[in-house]
Amino acid sequence: MDVIPLLFYASLVSTVTFFLFLLFSKKLYLLKSFSKKDYLNSALLGLLNPFLYYCVIFKSYTLLPAQQAQPLNFVWPITLVLLSIPLLRQKIKTRDIIAIFISFFGVFIISTRGEIFRFKVDSPAGVFLALSSTLVWSLFWIYNIRDKRDEAARLFLNFVFGSAFVSIAILFSGKIEIPGIKGLLGAAYIGLFEMGITFLLWLKALKLAKTTAHVTNLIYLTPFISLIVIHFVLGEEIFAATIIGVIFIVGGIILQRL
Repeated sequence: MDVIPLLFYASLVSTVTFFLFLLFSKKLYLLKSFSKKDYLNSALLGLLNPFLYYCVIFKSYTLLPAQQAQPLNFVWPITLVLLSIPLLRQKIKTRDIIAIFISFFGVFIISTRGEIFRFKVDSPAGVFLALSSTLVWSLFWIYNIRDKRDEAARLFLNFVFGSAFVSIAILFSGKIEIPGIKGLLGAAYIGLFEMGITFLLWLKALKLAKTTAHVTNLIYLTPFISLIVIHFVLGEEIFAATIIGVIFIVGGIILQRL
């Protein structure tokens, strides 16, 4: 499936998932309490995520091996720090600058597959898109911080508007297609696990944890576990440069978070 049709079906599944969650948790009434400004805010957030973010990241997945795309996408905590300087007026410390250089050196290693002196990048467009996705994701969370509404209701509206934007994109692109059963199952999987249930699990984990750090520190396991899955499920041979690059990226993020 092309990126836009895939995102269309996946976002519909996510929207239904969030709706059912609101229904069974008896939170649908919250939607009536939101103002026009709240709905406009949801439209902006829906434009960023799921529409723009997943358009960019899914396209990068088609251009790069998974072991390159996933770690590059994981740079978003560092991008968040950089954007927080102009948007949230946060001051950057020397430690933050060092952390940024360490993480982006990891990006450099992964992008060049370890050939750092030749600077040979297999897919410059793929690397650019993977890094651009971190910019969109960081913007989404910066604007999300200021929104004090219920998280689940907020996510539902984000995906309602996001699905609407994807529908408009399909009409303009003319890429209206009805996929086979494998395509639909793949889109449903992405809608449930990449864009749906995992958001709800994350919110629940944050509520149950004694401190946010107990949960957020576990995020550093993500790229390493992903490499294991990528190897055994997709059959990709994991390059030594990828592992070294991931260590630099995660190391920089941990240094920045200390």
